[in-house]
Amino acid sequence: MDNDFQKRLLATFTVETREHLAAMSAGLIDLEKDQDPVKRQEILEAVCREAHSMKGAARAVNMAGIESLGHALESVFSGFKRGSGVPSPSLFDLLHRAIDAIESQLASPAPDQGAKVRELVRSLEKAAKGAPASAPPPPPFRAEQQPLPPVEKPLPSDTVRISAGKLDALLHQAEEMLTMKLAARQRAAELGEITAVLAAWEKEWKKVRPVLRMLDKSAHAAADRPAAGFDAGQVAKLLAFSEWSHTTVRSLEGSVHDLAEAVVRDGRSLDGMLDSLLDDLKGVLMLPCATVLEVLPRMVRDLARDRGKEAELTIVGETVELDKRVLEEIKDPLIHLVRNCVDHGIEKPAERERLNKPPRGRIAVTASLKDANRIELLIADDGAGMDTARLGEAAVRQGIVARDDVGLLRQEELQGLAFTPGLSTSPMITDISGRGLGLAIVREKVEKLGGTVTLASEPRQGTTFRMMLPLTMSAFRGVLVEAGEQTFIVPAAGVERVTRVAGSALKTVENRETVELDGTVVAFVRLADVLQIRRKGEGGGDGFIPLFVIGSGANRVAFGVDGIRGEQEVLVKGLGPQLSRVRNIAGATVLGSGRVATILHPGDLVKSAIRGIALPAVAALPAEGAEVPTRPVLVVEDSITARTLLKNILETAGYRTVTAVDGIDALTRLRTEQIDLVVSDVDMPRMNGFDLTAKIRSTRELADLPVVLVTSLDSREDRERGIEAGANAYIVKSSFDQSNLLDAIRRLI
Repeated sequence: MDNDFQKRLLATFTVETREHLAAMSAGLIDLEKDQDPVKRQEILEAVCREAHSMKGAARAVNMAGIESLGHALESVFSGFKRGSGVPSPSLFDLLHRAIDAIESQLASPAPDQGAKVRELVRSLEKAAKGAPASAPPPPPFRAEQQPLPPVEKPLPSDTVRISAGKLDALLHQAEEMLTMKLAARQRAAELGEITAVLAAWEKEWKKVRPVLRMLDKSAHAAADRPAAGFDAGQVAKLLAFSEWSHTTVRSLEGSVHDLAEAVVRDGRSLDGMLDSLLDDLKGVLMLPCATVLEVLPRMVRDLARDRGKEAELTIVGETVELDKRVLEEIKDPLIHLVRNCVDHGIEKPAERERLNKPPRGRIAVTASLKDANRIELLIADDGAGMDTARLGEAAVRQGIVARDDVGLLRQEELQGLAFTPGLSTSPMITDISGRGLGLAIVREKVEKLGGTVTLASEPRQGTTFRMMLPLTMSAFRGVLVEAGEQTFIVPAAGVERVTRVAGSALKTVENRETVELDGTVVAFVRLADVLQIRRKGEGGGDGFIPLFVIGSGANRVAFGVDGIRGEQEVLVKGLGPQLSRVRNIAGATVLGSGRVATILHPGDLVKSAIRGIALPAVAALPAEGAEVPTRPVLVVEDSITARTLLKNILETAGYRTVTAVDGIDALTRLRTEQIDLVVSDVDMPRMNGFDLTAKIRSTRELADLPVVLVTSLDSREDRERGIEAGANAYIVKSSFDQSNLLDAIRRLI
């Protein structure tokens, strides 16, 4: 068989098989939660067909491992249809593992996977005969676990495949034409101004024309009676030139008027064609939200199972379309928020029943269009809600908010602390959560797109995250404002309102300038002050101050400017790698006049303004990369290799290390030396890490000593045992990353 043909055949098989896998995975999720017998039979019929089709396709391309797994899956599904099998949670785990194994075969059909495939096939065959699932339990869910790649749909006969990179480049070139569109509008405006000047000249001519006529009569009279010093011929020449000038200017005025109208007509045509072209190109790059949402049900199931919880996910609005580039950027934040709902929100079944809740928690992801330019994503759970008191205490403990000020914070401000880098209320640092970085990264990514993210939470009722995102990237609507002799652009999606107020409307409350808008008091700052540029003046020249409002909830801020010059389409220009992230600046653009205007970053503006108007004192966090003070750390590890590795990592980071070979040795060290933190293995002779941690917690002098467990024991029961013993962090060796360990240590001491 020709090699090129073989490659094309395998590529087609891969696309088709991934489609079958996605359908089976979604069917299993529905099957596990749907109790209606009729609906279950429909699902079983569908997944059985998918397995059968996949098996046949695998046989055609000689993929024996996938063929045998497909046959075994089909047998299990057929047994379910006949009622000969009892689908238990462990059996569903086995079926999902089989799907994962097929995906692994597609990604890299390595020979060493044969034993794993044979083991899975034997387990599936036993399950098809009604025996309990005998495959080993699935590995715990990892934060870095990658979901199945998006399914590529088969191409219709009238369709061609084009790389996304080419489409991106084409759209970028079309968007560059926005500059031409704006320039054409600017030229039309300039011609309009010239026409207005010529029209004003015509008015002035009409005012002086009677004087010229009188001068003409005087010149004729002087010709009959010559007077000293009066040259009638020169006056006649002057009058003739004036008439010629008038005729010429009238002709020029008509030509400019006609030219201005032609430019306006051409501009309208250009606008229409360019808008149509951009809409069509954007439409090509628009993908349904299902592209990223379809991986969530399986992720929720696996993570909930690993955490000893029950949770189901409901998705609404998966057909809403969004720019592919926005989807790619928002995928990780969305996954993190859903994972956060399972890990922090949903309670365990026993706790939910105690609170008169259904044992299975509910998580909902809803996508909806808010207007022509924005989409709203809601991620909500019906779990425990956010404990704002614990959040405030954690902020005080970590030096983020002063203790005297935490009581002054409103509920919205306390909840907003959840987005602060390094702040977490989790009692345990694990591979999933506890380092206080996730929500901060979510907000950073959302704001980078020009969107916003907020949360609302009620104790025992649940938490809702709300993301507002632009539908497309690169081009957007912007508000042109003037401050300190400069022109700036604020993304319209981030602007709540634009208005102006009298200077007397500004009030000072607790040493802060404020303004009342629709009955609500809003903090007021001058944009020039926030950007640290020279002010042009105190108002718009008539005693009124133009302003725009951005932010949400307790973080709404009114920014006073020197002028607001309207709204227009804006094409973002990057500032280059040297200026990839400048505070308060999102980029730049070229105006129709050819001038370069700075695009402001709404999220940064609010943060800068809040710092400037002195909200409750916030302690500065240590700068990233700052030198870590030399602190003594006890490393407890029976393996000399692991002990040496940990010692090297810590000493490279600037810590002084003391070592011990087991728990007994560690206690001896703790009695004789000053130690600030313990990093310990769990499985050790004489005294293991759990017992060592419990002993530390029961000793009055050591009760507050931070303990980090670094171990290969990664089951849910082991993590819970670590929490019960009193460990502050639990890091699994199989997913060990030295940055995780160092982050945990920096947080704890």
